[in-house]
Amino acid sequence: MRLAHLARAGAALTALAVAVFAFPAAASAHVTVNPNTATQGGYTKVTFRVPNEKDDASTTKLEIAIPTDKPIASVSLKPVAGWTAVTENSKLATPIKTDDGEITEAISKITWTASAGSEIKPHTFQEFDVSLGPLPTADQIVFKALQTYSNGEVVRWIDEPAAGAEAEHPAPVLKLTKKTDAAATATAGANTAAQDAAATANDDDATDGTAITLGVIGLLLGAAALFVGILAYRRAGRTT
Repeated sequence: MRLAHLARAGAALTALAVAVFAFPAAASAHVTVNPNTATQGGYTKVTFRVPNEKDDASTTKLEIAIPTDKPIASVSLKPVAGWTAVTENSKLATPIKTDDGEITEAISKITWTASAGSEIKPHTFQEFDVSLGPLPTADQIVFKALQTYSNGEVVRWIDEPAAGAEAEHPAPVLKLTKKTDAAATATAGANTAAQDAAATANDDDATDGTAITLGVIGLLLGAAALFVGILAYRRAGRTT
């Protein structure tokens, strides 16, 4: 009986260990946006990376939602061989004001569909490039994504980040920084470079001054040695 209980306990611990170690691997294989930071008001190119974590199915479709509450006036797609891209527009509750007038509609969804033979095979990934701008004044943009497999399964990467919790199906998130922060960082970098250059110049000047001083001292010592040698030579001649 005791051996049977030990066997059951061992099996339970083994199953638990497998589940614990397998979960991070599955959770890590989600749709991401790279890079994951950009500057408010600027333009950027982002890449949606789509891995296939299935063993027996291929990814045939990717859908990315562009938030309309934080609309982006310009959205451009880079063609992907073997994939067809279609965009959908939505009316904006608050039009975007530009130098050319108001924009009342913006792209709210991008759908990439694979042609036969171009699907994302098991244990491989594909990347989809998008140019965005100008980026809104916000802390972040959450791009909810749907990943469709050849067996009909749809994985919804739509969970928004929450403090102190790890989402099971996290959505791709693009963090946005303020222009002032970027400018301050650039200014600080320039100031640091200037200070380093000044310090280097001062070090060079100090080094040059020291070299000149040592050179003068060396010449004086040489002249003194020559003078002493001449005197010794003369005294030797008189003695002779």
